[in-house]
Amino acid sequence: MTTLSDVAKEANVSKMTVSRVINHPEQVTPELRAMVEKAMEKLNYHPNSIAQALVNNRTNVVKFVTLEDIDTTEPYYMNLLFGFARGLNTKQYAMQLVTDPNQIEKEHADGYLITGARNKDYELFDKLDKPFVLFGENHRGYDFVDSDNQLAEKMATQYALDRLYKHIVFIGIDLKEPFEYSREAGYINTLQQHQLIPQIFRVSNHSHAAQDVIHEHFKEFKKDTCFVCASDRIAVGVVRQLQDEGARIPKDFGVIGFDGVFLDQVSNPKLTTIKQPIFEMGEMLAKMLLQKIAQSGSPQGEVMLKPKLIRRQSTR
Repeated sequence: MTTLSDVAKEANVSKMTVSRVINHPEQVTPELRAMVEKAMEKLNYHPNSIAQALVNNRTNVVKFVTLEDIDTTEPYYMNLLFGFARGLNTKQYAMQLVTDPNQIEKEHADGYLITGARNKDYELFDKLDKPFVLFGENHRGYDFVDSDNQLAEKMATQYALDRLYKHIVFIGIDLKEPFEYSREAGYINTLQQHQLIPQIFRVSNHSHAAQDVIHEHFKEFKKDTCFVCASDRIAVGVVRQLQDEGARIPKDFGVIGFDGVFLDQVSNPKLTTIKQPIFEMGEMLAKMLLQKIAQSGSPQGEVMLKPKLIRRQSTR
């Protein structure tokens, strides 16, 4: 069995240095850490996670906290959760799922991943005494991972223009939250670059709410209109109501969604959408949180991953 001494010999460093890399990586230089980790990988050396936890007075448990109801009909959060779990496995960490905000600090954990956060929750975060990271943009300086929402809707809007739709309508989510502001900004900025006037509707994130908007305003929408939507759920409602109104998709009306996890594929026609890298974001959140724990809560900043436009049958 490979020992700490074997790793130290392979890396040409002391046993103390190897121990620091394992237990206190923030105390060594990146170059030295890389050298030791390379030796560990070569010798297939895996530190005893239980012993590490005892040395560092840690539990090797983090909590996945969701502050909004998880819709089990969509695998959006399941993809995020599995990506997060995979990221934790690299350091032999376990995960506990928490759906009640009052349970966040009950029982011990080394840190928290918080999803579904809204402005009203920020006061709660300031009271947490363990490292945490957020899934989703925020303007309060909290560490977070998200897809690049502004870039995403720039891509969607520009694609609609490239497909020769003359009128681009944005149907957003009626939340005054950073991610939604960014999505609207991507749409507005792109239209302004083409000297076009934005037209925005905001609805709750439900397909029936989007259907109501299309039904109420259908006579106002000219042919050659493309609806850029802030979620696939909204886009599905737009498609459904356009069909009820006898509109031709994608010839006269186009629809572009946002998420690319499930609903885009079951829609008929299938949705052109902006696909978020959900699984990868989960892995990145785990990496960020574990690094923050290892560095005694040091700020990690923000990471925005690039989304991808998936072309399907709802646009020409």
